[in-house]
Amino acid sequence: MEIRSWRTPAMILACGCIIMTISFGIRAGFGLFLQPMALEYGWGREVFSFSIALQNLMWGAIGAVAGGLADRYGPGRVIAAGAICYILGLVGLAYISTPLLMHLNAAFLLGGALGGTSFGIILAVIGRTVVPEKRSLYMGVATAAGSFGQFLLLPLTQFLIASLDWHHALLVLAGIAALILPLTLALAGNPAAAAGAVKPQSIGESLREAMGEKGFHLLFWGYFVCGFHIAMLTVHLPAFVTDAGLSPSHGMTALALIGLFNVIGTFGAGWLGGRFSKKYLLSTIYAIRAVLISTLVFLPLTPLTLYVFACGIGLLWLGTVPLTNGLVGQIFGMRYAAMLASLVFFGHQIGSFVGVWLAGYLYDTTGSYSGAFMASIGLGIFAALVNLPVNETPLAERKHAAAVA
Repeated sequence: MEIRSWRTPAMILACGCIIMTISFGIRAGFGLFLQPMALEYGWGREVFSFSIALQNLMWGAIGAVAGGLADRYGPGRVIAAGAICYILGLVGLAYISTPLLMHLNAAFLLGGALGGTSFGIILAVIGRTVVPEKRSLYMGVATAAGSFGQFLLLPLTQFLIASLDWHHALLVLAGIAALILPLTLALAGNPAAAAGAVKPQSIGESLREAMGEKGFHLLFWGYFVCGFHIAMLTVHLPAFVTDAGLSPSHGMTALALIGLFNVIGTFGAGWLGGRFSKKYLLSTIYAIRAVLISTLVFLPLTPLTLYVFACGIGLLWLGTVPLTNGLVGQIFGMRYAAMLASLVFFGHQIGSFVGVWLAGYLYDTTGSYSGAFMASIGLGIFAALVNLPVNETPLAERKHAAAVA
């Protein structure tokens, strides 16, 4: 029996889902550390916000490089390196005492950790194991696992902060992150063989091909808006809720509901993406997001309003991921899917940087999150429009049609 025979599609999917559950479950709870850390050290919210904004930016930048390395040398090693960065970053964050150390740990170590354990690489591995008709669905399942991690680990993170303290809570989370390491064995392998590419293509050729395709850039900027929305809400929604007079448990419950309903939403988006136009589904998601965010701005914030918003936005939270990654694989093929999907995801993380930092900056300068939420509404409308011109026809088919003509 060959050593790789146990790496069945079901096993790869299961291990990928668990990694996503741990990675995104821990990351989703970072916003719960904003107030206790700012209180202990006397920092304004902009310090923490800038640190998490840097983390999102480095997540995207390192993730793009990690995607290329995974396509070249295999994803198992890259994901394992990301897990080690996760452990070191969480432990280091527990002992920081200055904004500089906060930035170094949160941005570089944890940003690198997320870059090596997130969507671009894991979804590419999963996507290579199934037929194209099921690719969007499987990607939706894996993305839903990340959402389930948010639902599962957010209450645990708050419990740890309340019952221990935020320092020890980070150490416990580091132990949970260590569970990723043995799971990486299932995702090891040869990307070139798995992709089954007919025509050899170098990384450079793949990059030039993608940069010359308008749809690649449109997906990039659509993802920018997704990152702005998600990162801003993940970090600032708990504080926004308490500022409005509700309790911290209301904010935690809202984030947990987002995670729970996103399990349904991402699975549904993956299923729909295998049956309908992915670009029209993306446009619809962004348009409805703009409407839902408007409820936080224009309606009185009550527990009912908050929870209705959380359930609605949860259905749309990461539904963009299987659709966007599915489009990348559909248009450009799967050989360099990890690299190309990670490059598009860099747009998501640039948006995350802007969203997290801008919200903190506007709060510290105006005393309100209103400006950040208004920007979110406008960007939702922009993203709904920018996805419409994407050409979903695979490049290989276009080339073949041109050659025949």
